[in-house]
Formats: sequence, C-alpha cells, structure tokens
Amino acid sequence: MKAAIGIGSVIAVSRSAVHSFHKAPEKIIRLVAGLGVEGDAHFGVMVKHRSRVARDPTQPNLRQVHLLHAELHDELARAGFRVGPGLLGENITTRGLALLELPRGTKLHIGRAAVVEVTGLRNPCRQLDAHQKGLMRAVLDRDKHGELVRKAGIMGVVLEGGEVFAGDLIRPELPLMPHRRLAPV
Repeated sequence: MKAAIGIGSVIAVSRSAVHSFHKAPEKIIRLVAGLGVEGDAHFGVMVKHRSRVARDPTQPNLRQVHLLHAELHDELARAGFRVGPGLLGENITTRGLALLELPRGTKLHIGRAAVVEVTGLRNPCRQLDAHQKGLMRAVLDRDKHGELVRKAGIMGVVLEGGEVFAGDLIRPELPLMPHRRLAPV
C-alpha cells in the first residue's frame, strides 16, 4: 500500500454540540484523550453516532474525530457543489496530507500536543444528498480494480489531548508493518 509521508496542515476546525449534518467553524477545538472533541456531539468513550447507538450503545467510540481533506472540497466545488470547512460534518479540515492513503493505526501529531490515531474511513450517508442532491455519489468512486472508494474523510480516536487551531501542522507517524488498509468504521 502506498502511504503518504510528509507534513500536512490544519485548514479549519469545527464542532457541533448537537447531532447535525454541519459543524460550525471555530477558532480552536480542544481534543481530550479517550473522548474526542470537547463540546462535540460525538464526544465520549462509547459510540455516539445515532444509528450505531441504536444497534449497540456499548460499542467503543472509534469516531471521536472526523478529518477531511480540503482537496475533496476543491474537487466537489469544481463539480458545482457548495462546500467548505465543517459543511460535511468534519472536525478538522486538512490540506497536503493524503488522508485516505494512510494505514489504520497511523498516529497524527497535530499542533503542539494532540495525537489522533486513525481508526478507519467515514462511511458517507444519505444525509449528503439531503444537503445537496448528488453529493453522496460525488464522494464515492471506484479504483482501477473496481473497488469502492469512500472519499468522505477518515475517523480517529484521541490518544493525547491538546488544542488544535487552523494553521497547525500535522505530522503522520506510520504504524509498524504490515500496514492495514482503512475500512469504514
């Protein structure tokens, strides 16, 4: 698997205290170890995503932080969609780091202190089409082998807390080999 190595950056940070499609841009978000984004609806040790809670509320929360690459915003804007930081539900909008190519278990060192461990891919949901018709299809693709590619960002858990601001650098630390491909969580 080809994995991106290099430095990325935080373009924007967002959160929402309620379960909503969009997250409001903030000047700063605080990540709390083992819990996620302070003040966000997905904050907690156990799963917070409504459909997952309905199935089994005792599942661990592998979706504490949602990261999305601004390059997807660029692609969607070229296709005529109105998108921007937080509008697709992400907490951290990045640039310059191929998030979808990172292996599971990658540690993302963000800013001065925060560390987020990548747990998997965000599985896009029908709420995308409720926001803008055709958006769901636009964040799905097929690779050269015909495999489904989910482009709606990645999810992670907070290993080490800290404040995150737009402009912070993101340094990926790849896990030991063999690398495991990202799957939806």
